[in-house]
Amino acid sequence: MSQPSVILATASYDHTIRFWEAKSGRCYRTIQYPDSQVNRLEISPNKRYLAAAGNPHIRLFDINSNSHQPEISYDLHTNNVMAVGFQCDGKWMYSGSEDGTVKIWDTRAPGCQREYESRAAVNTVVLHPNQVPEVDTAVRSLTVMWDGSLVVAANNHGTCYVWRLLRGTQTMTNFEPLHKLQAHKGYILKCLLSPEFCEPHRYLATASCDHTVKIWNVDGFTLEKTLTGHQRWVWDCVFSVDGAYLITASSDTTARLWSMSNGEDIRVYQGHHKATVCCALHDGAEPASS
Repeated sequence: MSQPSVILATASYDHTIRFWEAKSGRCYRTIQYPDSQVNRLEISPNKRYLAAAGNPHIRLFDINSNSHQPEISYDLHTNNVMAVGFQCDGKWMYSGSEDGTVKIWDTRAPGCQREYESRAAVNTVVLHPNQVPEVDTAVRSLTVMWDGSLVVAANNHGTCYVWRLLRGTQTMTNFEPLHKLQAHKGYILKCLLSPEFCEPHRYLATASCDHTVKIWNVDGFTLEKTLTGHQRWVWDCVFSVDGAYLITASSDTTARLWSMSNGEDIRVYQGHHKATVCCALHDGAEPASS
């Protein structure tokens, strides 16, 4: 099976993971996933693995294989795994769970390499400040600017808090409050800052239970455009490597490809039978080390 240059995957409450041809919208591979719902998808930097975070496990599927069976399984969490991601060279994977732990995994060896305990369920994992202003409001999503200059946290009240990261000592980074953005009236389910090659324009995407995705200009946090077309909650979104496109996943069972230039949806991916709750895209080059 030859590897496509663009890898797009979605997962749904219909217990399937689907791989799509981004341009045509054709589903070319379906993996049955009976173990649980899939909460998050992530593609490894070298495009070898698709990580599916479920309850309470993580499964790594070989992207270049036709097998429906995972190549590696991680089963040490005891509740829903809500976050998963890879270190830049793909050798390490991290995860966060409603069991209150963050775990570090070596993709070259079995077992958990390190564990951090939280006093509450972990919904998302990135570098983040120690405190969030609305103490009694759950943080739904975190995102960090590619150069480490900004952190954004989005919560269940539709608010985004923005911090500027200031380098302190060698072991300490200071977080300076920069902006409070009332982005939506309901839950923000995903916030995402645009990638490096989107410069000089820097954007923040916020996906919400109000059926929309809003695109904000980071310079001033003004609203650039609102993406409308989904009929139900928008759970997830991911930028293309150049920031020219955005993929979204929704409870209306579809994923959509949007043009960032005009805010129009240019492709609808249909095939799931229940809510499509997460998506993953890899349309860039592999790391030089691989």
